[in-house]
This record gives sequence, C-alpha cells and structure tokens, in this order.
Amino acid sequence: MSIDKAPVTVIGLGPMGQAMVRSYLAAGHPVTVWNRTASRADDLVAEGARLAASPSEAVAASGLTILSLTDYAAMYAILDGVGDVLSGRVVANISSDSPERTREAGAWLADRGARLLTGGIMVPAPMVGTEQSYVFYSGPKEVMDAQHDTLAVIGRPDYRGADLGLAQLWYQANLDVFLTMLSAFAHASALLGSAGVRSAELVPYATETLNLAGYFLEPSAAAIDSGDHSDQGANVAMMSATTDHIVEASREVGIDLVLPRAIQEHYHRAIERGHGGDSWTSLIEVIRKP
Repeated sequence: MSIDKAPVTVIGLGPMGQAMVRSYLAAGHPVTVWNRTASRADDLVAEGARLAASPSEAVAASGLTILSLTDYAAMYAILDGVGDVLSGRVVANISSDSPERTREAGAWLADRGARLLTGGIMVPAPMVGTEQSYVFYSGPKEVMDAQHDTLAVIGRPDYRGADLGLAQLWYQANLDVFLTMLSAFAHASALLGSAGVRSAELVPYATETLNLAGYFLEPSAAAIDSGDHSDQGANVAMMSATTDHIVEASREVGIDLVLPRAIQEHYHRAIERGHGGDSWTSLIEVIRKP
C-alpha cells in the first residue's frame, strides 16, 4: 500500500534549491516552487513541479516551506507580503546568515503564526539527496520531530538543539575550517607556483597534510576544552617561527600576504600574552579574547 507523501514548497531556485526540488520529486513528494525569476523553474515544472504565481500561493500549497535564499533579508522581502497564509505553517530556512539574525527571524515568523527551523546544508548542490548529504537544524524539537522524515529526503537531519542560532553556528564553524583550508591550498599553490610547480603536484602532499591534521584534532579539542595547554612538542614559540618563515617566503616571491600574516598575528599575540612555551592550542585564548 502506497503512502501519500507530504507536499513541500521550495522558494529560491538557485543550484541548491533546484537540487532539493529534484530530490523531493524523485521521492514522490508533490512540490510547489516559486522564484523571483520564474524562468528558473521551467525545467523543474517539466519534471513535475508546480510553479506558484506568487509567494502567498507557494506557501499556501504546503505545510512545510523550505527557503533556499542568499540570506535572511531575502526571506523578509519575499514573505512580508503573504499575510495570514503563514499562520500554522513551518518554514525551514536553509539560507546562510548570522545566528542572531536567525533568532530574530524566529520571532518575526512567530508573530505571524509560523514556526521556524533554521538549517545549514553541508554539501554542494550535486550531493543533495545522497547518502553523504547532511543538514544541521535547530529550532523547536516538536517541529523538528514532525518534519524529520520529510527533511531527511534532502540529507540526514542533524538536530543541534532548540536555540535557533545553533544550526548557523555549526554551519559557520564548519565552513570556517573548510574555507580557510581552500584559501590555504590556493596560497600554497601560489607559493610553489612561483617556482614553476603545478598545483596538481601539490595535491597528494596537501591531502596527506590534511589527514595528518585530522589525526591531531581529537587531542587538540581535549586541550581546548580542558584549558590545559601543556607543551606536547608543538609550542607557540616554535610554531611562530614557522609562520615568520612562511610570511617571508611569500614576500620574497611576491604573492599575497593576508592569510599567512593573519596566522602569524595569532602566534605573535599569544607570545605577547605569555604563551610562548605553551602548546599551539593556547591560541584559543587569543581568539576568544582578541
């Protein structure tokens, strides 16, 4: 016996929004879509989605509306005119923004009778709906529980708690690591490229270095959580000298200094605060209290 799938509305049809719509269509959910540029929905409509004529019509079509927008300001611009249609509905906003803005959005929607789940999807659009896809969520637990199976279609729901800002904090924290790594790889490629070395030659070595860094994460986290920054063979003074060398090498070959100087600044400030003989994990004290 087949079970009818819950209808879903998706507003915002960039690559991520389109990937979510296709995941829901493949899973048998009725999907209503809306986008400022209506032509972005053409292929999705051909595949089975229904294009709403307005945001009000889109929200009215489903108990759950998923927003895939640039930021939360876009949510206000789109939903401010839908009126009473929001009452009794759930909005899952997958858009990126600051934790405080997501909390403010929760109050704004509550004033209109809607419930908010905030989300951060942790894979690129081509991976949405695959086994590797997962999404951080926060908001009222009873709302999360009720929508869990529907939201699981686009990726494993990873519920972080009732505070609406938590999903954004988890999302931004992981992107902090990811984007810094990408910039570091680009910078390292430029450093080697100054000697005619192709970036492709760096890949296996950078991969090994990142795997090595992963090995150190668990003990480093234990030190950060406990506040015990006893030197375990990688003290601040030693690491600071390395940052100096990276900056000087970058200067010599004429490439950008912003990233290595930022890292160098952390180590220099840690030394100024008396952490020269401590583990590099003592940088957390500088980062927490700049």
